[in-house]
Amino acid sequence: MIETKSLKFSYDGKFVFEFPNIKLKNGENLLILGNSGIGKSTLLHNLAGILTPQSGSIKIFGNDISKFSEIEIDKFRGENIGIIFQRPHFVNSLTVKENLQLAKYLGKNLEGDIKETLRSLKILDKIDKKPNDLSQGEKQRVSIAIAIINSPKLILADEPTSSLDDSNCNNVVNILKEQASKKNAQLIVITHDSRLKKHFKTSLQL
Repeated sequence: MIETKSLKFSYDGKFVFEFPNIKLKNGENLLILGNSGIGKSTLLHNLAGILTPQSGSIKIFGNDISKFSEIEIDKFRGENIGIIFQRPHFVNSLTVKENLQLAKYLGKNLEGDIKETLRSLKILDKIDKKPNDLSQGEKQRVSIAIAIINSPKLILADEPTSSLDDSNCNNVVNILKEQASKKNAQLIVITHDSRLKKHFKTSLQL
């Protein structure tokens, strides 16, 4: 179960984001919709433990991560959470394979199959390419591969379809849901893109 209560976050105390409570049962996916500047990415970073809320609680699979130390949250995130950032996080000097090997190392994972992950995303032929040699759609799929290589229990995606046409938008959402299902993971997508609403049974408006 994923549950937040009375969550508040502020940057330097100048502006306070107050987020609605979330209660997500095991096996449920969630779409969080909101306009630009309303704090969508801030919420995702709180859920991922990258940011710490000023008040409130974030319970993920029974763990209140808002009370974790920096070392504890880094370990928990590496073992349980996969993140697809709005802007791809690659080491551009490394190949796709090497970027995935780095993700496996940071997640202390010795079992994630790089070739099988890339094959499932239909980009195995890009394994020796560097990020700058990939199309936008291919970069998006590599971002998904990095997020799922360590078999996370929770996948967080920040604006995964914002620059895509309708066809590619549908493809990316279907890939995310398919990969979450394969990994037996829960999926939370945060976006302003209302096209995604038809793909989710549960949604929340910020």
